[in-house]
Amino acid sequence: MVPAQADEAAEIGIGESRWPPALALVAFIALNVALRAWLPHEGAIRLPWLVPAVEAVLLVALIVVDPANISKRGNWPRRVIVGLVVVLVAAALWATIILIYDLVNGRGVTKSATELLASGAVVWLGNNLSFALLYWLIDSGGPIARLRQTVPVDFAFTQQMSPELAPPGWRPVFLDYLHLGFTNATAFSPTDVMPLTHLAKYTMLVQSTVALALFGLIVARAVNAF
Repeated sequence: MVPAQADEAAEIGIGESRWPPALALVAFIALNVALRAWLPHEGAIRLPWLVPAVEAVLLVALIVVDPANISKRGNWPRRVIVGLVVVLVAAALWATIILIYDLVNGRGVTKSATELLASGAVVWLGNNLSFALLYWLIDSGGPIARLRQTVPVDFAFTQQMSPELAPPGWRPVFLDYLHLGFTNATAFSPTDVMPLTHLAKYTMLVQSTVALALFGLIVARAVNAF
């Protein structure tokens, strides 16, 4: 896409579909509610309905505001969405801290291998989804701003470093950032996407550190419990 076409697209608000991030949130809300219903008094955080509530508000905002199609009407909708995602990331990190605290002290779900693995999986998925949303919104200024960029800013995808591997005008969408979130959480390092700025590097550092702590402690404790 040439700059003139990108500016025209940004002016009328042509971005990408809001439904992939919305459906990912719906799936995670369902998992979270199911876990809360199964373990109403043994959740990974002390306010068991806080994370689903934040996710529900973010889901409404994604559907109503649609950050992937914000044009020149103003920046406040983007700030609202980014703020909600930051709260979701903070809630996911808090859930991780509480779960690790319970692991160290042998409390709550850590007494049962099944409950521990289920709670740990939901916390791990929550971290991955929240960081994927954050990557999607911060890279190059967001979905609309990326239309104007001819070179990568925060993250360099394989298709951007080797344009011959992608169709003309290729740009990353939410599903690419979801893949980035999961690969960073399993490899604990960059794989096919390179962070270029300090913001990108240290955001990935936080996510991989949290994932490593969850994997190491939960698997070790679950093996002992079995």
